Amino acid sequence: MTELDAAEAVRAVLPGVREALEGLIRIPSISADPGAAADVRRTAEVTAELFRAEGATGVEILEVEGGKPAVVAHFPAPEGQPTVLLYAHHDVQPTGDPAQWTSPPFEPTERDGRLYGRGAADDKVGIALHLAAIRAYQGRPPVGVTIFVEGEEEIGSPALGTFLERYRDQLAADVIVLADAANFDVGVPALTTTLRGLADCVVEVRALDHGVHSGVYGGAAPDALTALCRLLASLHDEAGNVAIEGLGRAPAPTVDYPEERFRAEASVLDGVQLLGTGTISERIWSAPTATVLAIDTTRVADASNTLIPVARAKVSVRVAPGDDASKALDALMEHLRSHAPWGVQVTVTPGDVGQPYTANAEGPVYDAAREAFAQVWGRESVDVGIGGSIPFIAEFADTFPAAAILVTGAADPHSRAHGTDESLHLGDFEKACVAETLLLAKLANR
Repeated sequence: MTELDAAEAVRAVLPGVREALEGLIRIPSISADPGAAADVRRTAEVTAELFRAEGATGVEILEVEGGKPAVVAHFPAPEGQPTVLLYAHHDVQPTGDPAQWTSPPFEPTERDGRLYGRGAADDKVGIALHLAAIRAYQGRPPVGVTIFVEGEEEIGSPALGTFLERYRDQLAADVIVLADAANFDVGVPALTTTLRGLADCVVEVRALDHGVHSGVYGGAAPDALTALCRLLASLHDEAGNVAIEGLGRAPAPTVDYPEERFRAEASVLDGVQLLGTGTISERIWSAPTATVLAIDTTRVADASNTLIPVARAKVSVRVAPGDDASKALDALMEHLRSHAPWGVQVTVTPGDVGQPYTANAEGPVYDAAREAFAQVWGRESVDVGIGGSIPFIAEFADTFPAAAILVTGAADPHSRAHGTDESLHLGDFEKACVAETLLLAKLANR
């Protein structure tokens, strides 16, 4: 299939694919909300039916203990052709305050060439990409295709390791396409080749047995909140670089990411300085971070003239590609224990870890993907990193070490994934559908 053939085939099926995408967006499949369990299952059922209607064999909704429903569907490989696993996830993030959305989060709405709605970009669009490619081939792709759509990515895919182990034979493939990333910009296709990992913990500081009068005892007796603030401030040096010993840093990327563009995309206020040193792409893709996610203490509305006896915070580290998340968590916890001011008592409780990922972005599969992107977008693709973490990618790499892994997607920096007014650029969505369709043809000829 040529680029022109792929474009025509996708154009013919795109209205129906978009209708399917909008139907999926209307289901509030929030995996973090126990009350939405029925909607998460309903999204799995709708997804399964979409691929069953295209002639998939062995379409199943599978679960493991403690996990959310996942969809697996097979399109058998023609004789001598490889099998490609196409991944997406059907669960979504909570919406926050719906009043902050311009249009209702679960009512897909088009404005100015973008489709708005929770899951439009992250990651029900991934389901739509795969559906478009299958429909473009009328259910008979030139390679074997396994569809895998999980339902718990937005809560960290906690059961994925067990799922991959149990259903390894059903998911085994020569090439894995994980459609859960973003392009470098609207009109600029990208392959994601590195991702940072994640490690977090909760630190508790105790200074007093109980709260006491801040006037009577203040000036000599420490309070836990002030001590916690000083401890958290030790996570960075004066320039904003992470000051935790033992954390790695990956080689600097060569991609030019202008500071002005980053400031606009990150919504940094005028006059606020950026953290750290090095290029923007180095700081957000290759360097570790330390972030205070939350603090438990007295609310301002409940404040009194009292020295606070205990305070807690949740601290997260993004782990550089090539580093080890478990070792990074150990380094973070040791830093918090060893930098406690004034001898206050510190307890650190470990949280979650997710490993970083670095792709071997060379070889015939990557060549095929870059060729497909260049033909469809009319420009070369960019190899980018992701500052965030997608721990399941490392799990796929560990489970299927011989498979080539491509991390793609149709979102862009303006998609506001996880935020209000999440959206999908419809022009790039069509291009991504064509590119995936063309990629399957190129993999069949390798």
